[in-house]
This record gives sequence, structure tokens and C-alpha cells, in this order.
Amino acid sequence: MLTFLARRLLGTLIVLAIMSFVIFSLIGLMPGDPIDIMIASNPDLTTADGERLKRLHGLDLPITERYWNWLTAALGGDLGYSRTFNRPVLEILLPRLGNTIILLGIASVIAIAVALPLGFAAAVRPHSATDNSINMFCFAGISMPPFWLAILLIILFAVTLGVLPAGGMGPPGSIFTRLEFLVLPVLTLTIASLAGYTRFARASMMEAMRQDYVRTAYSKGLSVRNVVIGHAMRNALLPLVTIVALDFGALFSGALITETMFGYLGMGKLMFDSILANDFNLALVGLLFATLLVLVGNFVADIAYAAIDPRISFKSLADK
Repeated sequence: MLTFLARRLLGTLIVLAIMSFVIFSLIGLMPGDPIDIMIASNPDLTTADGERLKRLHGLDLPITERYWNWLTAALGGDLGYSRTFNRPVLEILLPRLGNTIILLGIASVIAIAVALPLGFAAAVRPHSATDNSINMFCFAGISMPPFWLAILLIILFAVTLGVLPAGGMGPPGSIFTRLEFLVLPVLTLTIASLAGYTRFARASMMEAMRQDYVRTAYSKGLSVRNVVIGHAMRNALLPLVTIVALDFGALFSGALITETMFGYLGMGKLMFDSILANDFNLALVGLLFATLLVLVGNFVADIAYAAIDPRISFKSLADK
């Protein structure tokens, strides 16, 4: 187990280092650095002033030297300041990251809890009325863009019925004081991911139900419930673990649309706003956090494999 953890941790650090350089280079090549924006907005600043400020902040150095200076400062705990908020980057990111984790966590748990029974029920009775109804629901959910779904929910619950707020975060405090503001964003993300999870659950369970050990269990006189829960479900969950882990990064990116539509102060909206405002430090660290979340999702998936399937051990995972 320690070998597996060490190898995965080393791989995570290598990927983060590579991605940090790639993201830093792409952001550094974007037109309009903060000094150029400062000169354009202040007619009293001359070109000579701009060159002096760029030398002062190291913006005249090659991209590799600028990256090394940033990396050494970041390893020392200094991730820089946000030009937009005029505060340290971590002071801005951590509250927004917490908001996004709450939003995505609730939506993911609800989507998985609903998708598994729906997918398994459709797989146990293929081509039945239940299966056809669930498939129709899934196709409708997959075809529905998140922004359009958000607009429909706002029109229905906020404008027509007036029972929920159209957006915002609510008063500061615990999550319970903001529950009504979470309902519509959570509902949007849940519906957006529910259809895909249900289809994967159905396909995975149907594949498991075709195996010989399932036919043997039926021949022994076991009920459908015992066969599904006791024999097929564990094997059917393995592909779903992969899909959920990989989809976590997509959910994090997709939260940008939902957060923007509902004015929810999360990481997706923060990164979008920071890129538009050329807030390089904030955008860079935010994108690295997104990369880290994807890597953590894959790591958790590997651990879940060993927990779900006793045939998989940490030694076999480390040997891959």
C-alpha cells in the first residue's frame, strides 16, 4: 500500500509541475499584461514608465525565468496577489473553493444516489416499459444544455411560482442559512449529470448480468434482488467508479455555467472572471486547483477499486 501511495503521489507532483509550466506559459503569452492595462488606463504613464515597471516586476524576463521565480515563491507559500481584489490569492480562492465543493458535492451525491437504482432497474428488465421510460428520460437529460435548463428553472421557480431565489449566495453563515439559494444550482447540476450516470449504470449492470456466475446464481433459485445485490452489483460498480472520477473534473468545469447563471460565488465563476480581467496569478492558481481536483478524483477511484472488488489489491495497482 505504501508503495502504491508513494508512486501515485510522485506521479501527481510530476503532473502538477508539468501543468503549472504549461498553464503559466499559456497565461504569459496572453496579450495585455497588467502593465499594459495600467498604461492604457492612465494617460500620464509613458512607454518608458511601462518598461521600467516591467523590469521592476520581472515581466521583461524570458518565460522560463519568470516561471522559475514564480515556482520558487509558490513553494515558499507565496502564491502572489490578486490584481482584481488586491488581496493574497489564497484568501480569495479558499472560500470560493469551499463554495464549489459544497455545490458539486451535494449535486454529485444526489445524482449518483438516484442514477444507480434507475440504471439497475432498467438493466434488470431490458426493453420493458420501465427501461424505455428511463431511457427516454436519459436522452432528454443528455440533450438539455445546462444554461437552458438553468433558465427554465429560474422562470418556473423564481419568476412564475416565486418560491425560490433566482440567484445569489444568501446571508453569510452556515450552509443551512443558504439552503434555498443552493436548490436551483444543485438541481441544475444534478439533472445535467444524472442522465449520463444512469446510462452508464444501465450498461454496466447489463454487462454484469450476462456473466456466467449470474446464470449460476439464477439456477440455484436465488431471487432477482439477491442476484443483483449479492452478485452483480459490485462488478457493475467498477466502471461507474471510473466514470464518476473522470467526470469530477468535467463537473468542476461545468460548474462555471451554473455558477454564472445563478450568480454563485464559486471557483468556476472566479476563474472565468479572473481570465477576463487578466488577473494572471488568480487564474493560474485556480487552474492548478482544477488540475489537482482531477488528480485527486483519479486517486480516490483507485482506492475505491480495491474497496469494491476484493480481487484488486494495492499491490496490483502499484504494478500497473
